[in-house]
Amino acid sequence: MSTETIDLKTRLITDFHARESVMNGEASSDFHQKKRAALAQFDKLGFPTPRNEEWKYSNVKDLISVNYNFNADSTLSLAELEDLNIPEQEANIVYFVNGHYNAALSRLISSQDQITIEPLSEAYKKNPELVNNYFNELAKEGEDAFTALNTAFAQDGIFIHVADNKTVEHPVILRFVSDARSQDVGSQPRNIIAVGRNAHVKLAEAFRTLGEQRSFTNVVTEIYVGEEAGVEYYKVQNESDNAYHIGTTQVRMLDRSHFYAGTVTLNGRFTRNNLNIVLDGERCEAHMYGLYFPDGTQHVDNHTVADHRKPNSESNELYKGILRDKAKGVFNGKIFVRQDAQKTNAFQSCKNIVLSPEATMNTKPQLEIFADDVKCSHGTTTGQIDEEALFYMRSRGISRSEALSLLMFAFCADVVSQIKIDSVREYLENVIAQKLASK
Repeated sequence: MSTETIDLKTRLITDFHARESVMNGEASSDFHQKKRAALAQFDKLGFPTPRNEEWKYSNVKDLISVNYNFNADSTLSLAELEDLNIPEQEANIVYFVNGHYNAALSRLISSQDQITIEPLSEAYKKNPELVNNYFNELAKEGEDAFTALNTAFAQDGIFIHVADNKTVEHPVILRFVSDARSQDVGSQPRNIIAVGRNAHVKLAEAFRTLGEQRSFTNVVTEIYVGEEAGVEYYKVQNESDNAYHIGTTQVRMLDRSHFYAGTVTLNGRFTRNNLNIVLDGERCEAHMYGLYFPDGTQHVDNHTVADHRKPNSESNELYKGILRDKAKGVFNGKIFVRQDAQKTNAFQSCKNIVLSPEATMNTKPQLEIFADDVKCSHGTTTGQIDEEALFYMRSRGISRSEALSLLMFAFCADVVSQIKIDSVREYLENVIAQKLASK
């Protein structure tokens, strides 16, 4: 084990106990006991190495060798956010800067009878029993050290509750900004989203970086989708070249519910996205879309799980990547069909275009079926640009660079078109077009 690993792990555990020593009676609460158990699990596991099968192609040595400030203050203003080119939207906008809720930058427009949107710490103070009923009930730390670490230090983040039979008209946009202009910063937001029976909501998490110092975001989001509910969830990462990101989204679906997920990684030094969906009801429908563009020496790793536990449900998954330079990509998609999940339809596809001989893409589709009346398929393809299509476009007077950009944009369209928050989709279309044209 490296010295860097020992130093960061020891420091985090020491910080936890220092906080705990000044908590008085709150240290005995059920909420804190969950944190304490998670810390013990993190202590046991330590940070993963490539010897861990789940991290075989993603080495976190560089990530954990930095002395991040996890309590960094920031005076970030709305004027300074203009440098990030964040679009204006008719939505509930919630800002977190270095992991801490920023009320001055946030704006809520939906009525409270439709949706409750509160910082996790405030929600716990108001209704500790309700929050504790949801906290860490889905994202069990198990064998994942980063989830255990987030659980142990969970303090800020968002708590969203949509009551039964409510449709939230305006989407909720969670904007996480790392202010790394003057120091290396770390944050560990914890988000809980509970959507009641026959309720509907659209959500997006957006991650950006200001400054050139290093940043580390370790975020966990738990999403409860009630019976007949519908949730659209999008995650957009456009961070700096010195940004490290570990994200885990854990979803549980009940009878006749619908869940749509879109994960788009535009930029970042090291990115690991875990999306785990448990279809724990009949006639559930889950859709997962992903898109990633690593270049330079960037690393993007997407791990997904569709776990079918009840009959008559469906999951569809499509992930696409474009890799350049010396970039590395990883896709590990798992489909589980449990014994009771008869008449399951589950489909998975990962398609990649590698534009440089030095870029690498590692894919591992997995399918485990314990039922006998199912329709399932999975597969991956990794190749180069279609030279015939390129030749055809050039024969029509289109330059090689423009033709490449058009072909790449068309390749991305299958995923981008699935994003149903108009402002988010339009933003992505513009950024993707610029990114492709600039290369």
